[in-house]
Amino acid sequence: MRIQYICFMPSPLSQDIKFLAGVGPKRAELLKSELGIVTFADLLYYFPYKYVDRTKFYTIREINGQLPYVQIIGKIAKVEKAGEGPKARLTAVLTDQTGTLDLIWFKGIKWVMSSIRTDRQMVIYGKPSVFNGRINIVHPELEDYNEVKNSIAGSIQAFYNTSEKMKNNFLTSRALLKLQTTLLGVLHGYIRETLPEWFVEKYRLDSLENALTNIHLPQNPELLRKAQFRLKFEELFYIQLKLLSIKSYRERKFRGHVFEKVGDKLNAFYHECLPFELTNAQKRVIREIRRDMGSGLQMNRLLQGDVGSGKTLVALMCMLIALDNQVQTCLMAPTEILAVQHFDTLSKLLKPLELNIRLLTGSTKTKDRRLIHQELEDGSLSILIGTHALIEDKVSFKNLGFVVIDEQHRFGVAQRARLWAKNTIPPHVLVMTATPIPRTLAMTLYGDLDVSVIDELPPGRKPVKTLHFFEKMHREVYRFLDSEILKGRQTYVVFPLIEESEKLDYKNLQAGYDHLLKVFPQYKIGMVHGKMKPSDKEEEMLRFKNHETQILVSTTVIEVGVDVPNASVMLIESAERFGLSQLHQLRGRVGRGADQSYCILMSSHKLSKESTIRLETMVRTTDGFEIAEIDLKLRGPGDLEGTQQSGIGFDLKIANISRDGDILQHARNVAADIIDDDPMLEKSHNAPFRVQLRHLKKTPFDWSSIS
Repeated sequence: MRIQYICFMPSPLSQDIKFLAGVGPKRAELLKSELGIVTFADLLYYFPYKYVDRTKFYTIREINGQLPYVQIIGKIAKVEKAGEGPKARLTAVLTDQTGTLDLIWFKGIKWVMSSIRTDRQMVIYGKPSVFNGRINIVHPELEDYNEVKNSIAGSIQAFYNTSEKMKNNFLTSRALLKLQTTLLGVLHGYIRETLPEWFVEKYRLDSLENALTNIHLPQNPELLRKAQFRLKFEELFYIQLKLLSIKSYRERKFRGHVFEKVGDKLNAFYHECLPFELTNAQKRVIREIRRDMGSGLQMNRLLQGDVGSGKTLVALMCMLIALDNQVQTCLMAPTEILAVQHFDTLSKLLKPLELNIRLLTGSTKTKDRRLIHQELEDGSLSILIGTHALIEDKVSFKNLGFVVIDEQHRFGVAQRARLWAKNTIPPHVLVMTATPIPRTLAMTLYGDLDVSVIDELPPGRKPVKTLHFFEKMHREVYRFLDSEILKGRQTYVVFPLIEESEKLDYKNLQAGYDHLLKVFPQYKIGMVHGKMKPSDKEEEMLRFKNHETQILVSTTVIEVGVDVPNASVMLIESAERFGLSQLHQLRGRVGRGADQSYCILMSSHKLSKESTIRLETMVRTTDGFEIAEIDLKLRGPGDLEGTQQSGIGFDLKIANISRDGDILQHARNVAADIIDDDPMLEKSHNAPFRVQLRHLKKTPFDWSSIS
């Protein structure tokens, strides 16, 4: 059987949505502006966010304010409109054989009045609540029972996300469901498979037409489950197939430098300069990287490790292996502060080896730049550390063999590609991140990279103690800060806002800074935020690093940045406003020295359920990977941080990385089997995969050969 593809064959799927019955130009413009729906295919692949069992009907006597959405059959006995314009309100009384309840509308009153029938039974659907001792439903949906009884009996109703603007124009979830019903009728027989027939049969998948029908109009839970699995599996499968095919292509096409020996530089560093004994995790990761560097294949490896786990030391030792094999190395950091920090750290560690190591940033003087360019080109410069300045065209290496990219999600694909292109033989690439990435997210964002994890802290590091206080405890917290500063230590105080917000009742940075000046007149207090000039920010952070200021008031600009081992307290104001990963990164700014350090979370008493979980998690654990998993479950994958930079360029329409981990793993295993058997997808029965991959979203340049 010849497989055809809905994305590419002429069919109604490519039709402008305005030509679907019930849409028209005005609704089409709304669908485009609010949901990005332009064609029939866009609407078909706009999936419901929840389902409600419409087989269950309640009597009014059974209803209370704690129930979720309910469905009732009754007659409307009385309808009253009060007020005009924005203050208008419509009230109706619904009756059945067991009692009465109130129905209330504040919007769409004209449409509701035209829809109400007092002479026949109506189906009412909505969320019950209690006001002044009476049960009511605000903004219920209503339909004529005789018109819908056949369609709702035994059905599960899909619900779609809509905007306020759409609702105000009567383009509600129910209206979208009606459009989907019309669309499925139009498309019957035109929905062609996007997977090979043998594949659908082997993995017992629902057909695409059945899946798309039952995702919008499921008749029972089992049909819905099968539809969801088919669509989620296919979505995740093609992502994994693309990532693994990229990895396979790169391994076949690009040979890497072969670093055969461990020489004098690494041995001298290991025996004379190593600041502390390596952890078992660090040793394991170095072995993994060494194996890559000696394989003859170009390395692309992601190094994950919590703040303070010793990633930089691992990177440095691997750079020394590269230097022992007569190539140059570089380290690129996202900010000047971080680049300077790396330069200072590596210079200090490597001082006994007398290696030529330089720093190149936007602030580097012209005279120094000329020297750096000369030394790079003649090969006398061994290690170059810098920011985006490293990828300028005029920066030319004699033989670049090993690249370290720190906090890689801050860099775009094109930027990394330019670094890659600075050598005839592609350099080995080690990508580092201090942001722990959940397993399922790593499989999706970095599925084409090999992954190493440093999952233990160096000996002697004391875990940061995390405490949660409500805002009325400020006086006690300030006393604690004072006691720490009297010991010679320093403190961060982080605020979530820079300017006063009319909507959010939080102290802003300036108000907090002014208040701390009054509370601690005996200490020098600095302030940094994102709106400052870079030079002013650098100067303020340098003063803190040099112990010239005791307290640094800041926004999250210090989330990844300056390393001050003497800072022992991180006070986070309005901590409920921060995400879990952000709180964890902020906590990582302290605990970098030998002293016991503390992270203090201040919050209001009014906490949402999610805020409570975040703060309790922070107090309970310092395990960054556990925190990352909980964070992913709480907030969902969102737009999968980094996908726009990474160039993968996909949007998940139905799968959820935080909930569908088992499906993702299954999809990756299946994709891996196919690539192992047919790396270039050349076999005839795999041709449909090749066609589908070719039409997945592309970037404007070949990014398949970079990390």
